[in-house]
Amino acid sequence: MSVTAPPTVLRRRAGIAAGAVLLTLTATGCSGLGRSAVGPVSYTTDRDKVVTVHSPSVKGCHAMPPAGANAIDNRTLVDIVLYPTRDCSGRSTAYVATTFSDVNAPRALPWRSYRFIH
Repeated sequence: MSVTAPPTVLRRRAGIAAGAVLLTLTATGCSGLGRSAVGPVSYTTDRDKVVTVHSPSVKGCHAMPPAGANAIDNRTLVDIVLYPTRDCSGRSTAYVATTFSDVNAPRALPWRSYRFIH
């Protein structure tokens, strides 16, 4: 006696496997060089103005307004490093993983730039 899965179950499993492969390829392709970080980056300035950048490039340093930002919300698919300088340099950085936020302490320097980790 042999037990095999019905054809509908086999097709469903193949469809799920194919969907998982396509999702993986899409997610990894979106974070490569020359691509954008899919999703928005929002930050709040010292005057409580909310700035939202949709799907910024993963390459380079992204400068914020000269006064900087006190809070940031990373809703992209790529992690971010925040810097207190306008040129993504310096030691006092903060790491914000994808779908996380960061709020600066009242006495801390504002964030003035960010760079994606890809």
